[in-house]
Amino acid sequence: METKNMGVAWVVMGVCGCGKSALGSQLAARLGLPFIEGDDFHSEENVDKMRAGIPLTDTDRAGWLRALRAELAAAGEKGIVLSCSALKRAYRDVLRGEGGHGPQVRFVHLDGERALLDARVRARPGHYMPASLLDSQLQTLERLQPDEAGMTLDIRAPLDELLAQVLARAEA
Repeated sequence: METKNMGVAWVVMGVCGCGKSALGSQLAARLGLPFIEGDDFHSEENVDKMRAGIPLTDTDRAGWLRALRAELAAAGEKGIVLSCSALKRAYRDVLRGEGGHGPQVRFVHLDGERALLDARVRARPGHYMPASLLDSQLQTLERLQPDEAGMTLDIRAPLDELLAQVLARAEA
């Protein structure tokens, strides 16, 4: 399986509470690739804003997205898995490195109903992202476009089933 995913950067995306980190870490383990938690790359200022219930702006996210793009590019032909909200097409364009060189980027959009997402966010102990920001993320979300390499999965499915769906695509 590793050979087919050489040079592939998998970005597990979606709003808060969708399960990006859980799926991303398991996907990385199964594919034998490093895993990067996108939240770890937010500036202290961004974390403070989110903790205070203030939605991030495009300007707030710019440096964060560039840092994540650098991580994807550094992985090069080895491949990598990243968890990142990647809410807008423009953000995904940065991650892809439009006009530049780097790994092939494939997106896995974890999608679900607001009520389920809200319940998951409220159940996360100690995370800086409050449930109050869920609506702003849902409003910002631009779903994958037909020309973007990726897939959309329903988060009502169990984690092992979601992983199997991504692995089936990875092996194709």
